[in-house]
Amino acid sequence: MTEKSESKRINAKQHKNSGRNTQKGDATWNNFVVDFKEVGKSFTINKEVWAKACTDAIKNGKDPAIFIVIGE
Repeated sequence: MTEKSESKRINAKQHKNSGRNTQKGDATWNNFVVDFKEVGKSFTINKEVWAKACTDAIKNGKDPAIFIVIGE
């Protein structure tokens, strides 16, 4: 699974270069800036991960969202 396929699945607009440009985050979906996390078995959400998602969303004037895709 890729960010591109996940963006397409939820009908989100993917950001070029995965948010490394002026538009932060991986994609925009409704009023959310989405950060996709694709992991094998587990993923830990901590203060730093959520803070980055919030910061990216604020820079775009939107709300933060983290989509976690677990499994192969």
